[in-house]
Amino acid sequence: MSVCVHVPLGDRAYDIHIGQGLLGKSAQYIKPFLRRAKVVIVTDSNVGRLHLPSLEEALDKSGIAHSTLTLPTGESTKSWQFLSQTIDFFLNEKVERHDMVIALGGGVIGDLVGFAAAILRRGVRFIQIPTSLLAQVDSSVGGKTGINTQQGKNLVGAFHQPSLVLADIDVLNTLTKRNFIAGYGEVVKYGLLGDKTFFTWLEKNGPSLAKGDIIARIEAVKISCQMKADIISRDETEQGERALLNLGHTFCHALEAAAGYSDRLLHGEGVAIGCALAFETSARLGLCSQEDPSQVRAHFRAMGMKTDICDIDGEMPNATKLLDLMGQDKKVVGGQLNYIMVNGIGQSFVTSDVPTEVVLSVLQDATNSGARSFSRQS
Repeated sequence: MSVCVHVPLGDRAYDIHIGQGLLGKSAQYIKPFLRRAKVVIVTDSNVGRLHLPSLEEALDKSGIAHSTLTLPTGESTKSWQFLSQTIDFFLNEKVERHDMVIALGGGVIGDLVGFAAAILRRGVRFIQIPTSLLAQVDSSVGGKTGINTQQGKNLVGAFHQPSLVLADIDVLNTLTKRNFIAGYGEVVKYGLLGDKTFFTWLEKNGPSLAKGDIIARIEAVKISCQMKADIISRDETEQGERALLNLGHTFCHALEAAAGYSDRLLHGEGVAIGCALAFETSARLGLCSQEDPSQVRAHFRAMGMKTDICDIDGEMPNATKLLDLMGQDKKVVGGQLNYIMVNGIGQSFVTSDVPTEVVLSVLQDATNSGARSFSRQS
């Protein structure tokens, strides 16, 4: 079973294929895009061990030459150091503007390789083969590419759309439980930002999806990709509506920076905590009901997800420092931080009218006593 979601962007339009066994059949999707029978692949050490042989076998059977760069696993790979290494690899392989680069991996590899493709020879084409749930539903779609810096997450990058996305649902079976559930944070985000019906569906089907229900997984990835494709088609470069896709991310990126972009906090875990904090802030501002944050947290907990700052291993900075880190967010305009707030589940909007003292209060409660403080106020 497979489905296709089209991203309608004129001459930059592309398809997202979602289904089983796509990695083994990848060459039949890739070959029509090639001007010469050669590709270069970038992956990480973990994904390469698990999935590179299947991709290489498919390419070999179709007579497509290939070479591979394998990078370390982890968020720290999204850096100047490994961007430079990737660019050097492309140049040494004599990658031309009309050649094809393949990003085989999760969000880190997709973001890094996409950015390298964007700046090499002022833009070469690339294909996303996302191997994590997070990458399949979010980072592989939409053309946002980039790296992290000491000052913050994704602060250096470019918009560069892929030519094709192949989301093989079977590869999700190789994820650890923690990685799968972290990616689920991005899935839930779509329901929270714009589709209450989808959130209700997830409340019912999330447990079976986590246990391996293929039909449920395909449906969740399809709905997530379709929602993102619809938004991107109206606002490709985040001049307005696309910012809604950042629900929870202002808090999340600050938490990731505070955790040193380490395994202490995976991106999807940060998104879940960030969404909970966004709902809590909205409730304190009277924008949504007091029950909404509780319902969101209840689903997160039912799925075994991190829901609060106190769930992050190790010591975290105080509320004032976290607020400072939030000030590096890409959504800062004219020195003013734009937030994604909600009027309820499935009803998000962008606003700068969020008093700093309210955000600071939410962060103080979260860092001091975690969920207990919220349960009294929500």
